[in-house]
Amino acid sequence: MRSIGDISRHQRLKDNNDESVAPKEMLAELRADNQALTRYFRSAHEICEKYNDVATASMIEIWIDQTERRTRFLLEIVQDL
Repeated sequence: MRSIGDISRHQRLKDNNDESVAPKEMLAELRADNQALTRYFRSAHEICEKYNDVATASMIEIWIDQTERRTRFLLEIVQDL
């Protein structure tokens, strides 16, 4: 990464700069972003396993668990709205 522009070109989760997003839509979008993030983490985990990088794989497992918990929490909130 060399600059903010370079970062934005590599960004997988796109920003939503819409100022009129309803709360339920915002939470649903956040949930979808967390689901995508979990998929990206799982892909990275597979690469770590391929190269026997146990330390990084262990950290990624924690992040996967955190994103899955957030996803479930956001689902419950959206369903209750």
